[in-house]
Amino acid sequence: MALPARADLERRGLLVVPGFVDLHAHLREPGFEDSETIATGARAALRGGFTTVCAMPNTEPPIDSAGLVAELMAKGAAADAARVLPIACITRGRRGADLADLVELARAGAVAFSDDGSPVSDSRLFRSALEYAQVAGRVVIEHPQDVSLSGNGVMHEGAASAGLGLPGMPAAAEETAVARDLALARLTGARLHLTHLSTRAAIELVRQAKADGLAVTADVTPHHLALTDEWVSGSRRFAWEGSEEDARQGAAIPYDPNTKVNPPLRTRADVEACWAGLRDGTIDAIATDHAPHASIRKEVEYQDAAFGISGLETALPLMLAGVSAGRAPLETVLRALSEAPRRILGLADTGDWIAIDRDAEWTVDALELGSKGKNTPLLGRRLTGRVVIAVVNGKVRYDAGASAAFA
Repeated sequence: MALPARADLERRGLLVVPGFVDLHAHLREPGFEDSETIATGARAALRGGFTTVCAMPNTEPPIDSAGLVAELMAKGAAADAARVLPIACITRGRRGADLADLVELARAGAVAFSDDGSPVSDSRLFRSALEYAQVAGRVVIEHPQDVSLSGNGVMHEGAASAGLGLPGMPAAAEETAVARDLALARLTGARLHLTHLSTRAAIELVRQAKADGLAVTADVTPHHLALTDEWVSGSRRFAWEGSEEDARQGAAIPYDPNTKVNPPLRTRADVEACWAGLRDGTIDAIATDHAPHASIRKEVEYQDAAFGISGLETALPLMLAGVSAGRAPLETVLRALSEAPRRILGLADTGDWIAIDRDAEWTVDALELGSKGKNTPLLGRRLTGRVVIAVVNGKVRYDAGASAAFA
């Protein structure tokens, strides 16, 4: 397919910008191919504007060896879609007992280390992880959560959880973990990246740490910027919308398992804090935490459902809606989706680019999503903004106008 001229696309009114980099996504392969594969995830990423996607290691087996890193990279290259980069485990098997060989994993191609979903609770071990990652020239990406506090919680602990009778995860579960992680980053002088921050106090802790000169970065997800815990109760208004929006959209039935995510959807005050952090640079990047699941893991009772939202294809319109609502400048959002993730991971600028139709309206339809994961509470919602062209390594990898694209 011939490479279109960027100037011609801009004359057509399209927004042409650098390709997005998702530094936190779950592609499920190996082990959970019924939920996603590297190929389907990489193709879905392009539809969302992500020309590079970093795959988390919570697979089966977990990505804790050089051979598994190489296998993931080979499958990513074979997909001929978005560039796929591996994030390898901090600990062997993600069990939190023994460090993986971080130096060897980095040499094999791992761009970062994380036990995402299984935070490293042993502080001495986490200190060692930071120190070895520093030697390897990589960053540790930590899921900050004190699991002894979050316990069996399934949503944010607050008024909404009390009304629904669901066990909650207190904000303190995130905040105490962030405080510990920052203390260890201060001790070691190593780089630390805190992923999917969601609470006001946690963001304030990072703000102060940055003011003190710590080498810490952080990201937030589109769903934590757009949705609140009221969605578990059946609301379908975005955080920047008034109460009349529920009447227009039609409130959903409570206990939708597609609203179950970890960390959980928080309060409006927390959402506002996330936006404030993005505006002032406390939050560096926007990452999807794309967590696709097969229907059998989601179409169950709320407390039994898996955590996670499928987010690669809806991230862009959510963020454009936030921009339109005045929550942040467009330039800030675009930088958080592209330049900042590259900087955090130390990735070279490959010159990838995408073209966006900011006026394109579309309805989120399970049958039309490219990802195998249909688990999003946005199903049936009318959104605005779509990627029409994605170019990776100088080659058109996605063209929304090509009827046979990824058929």
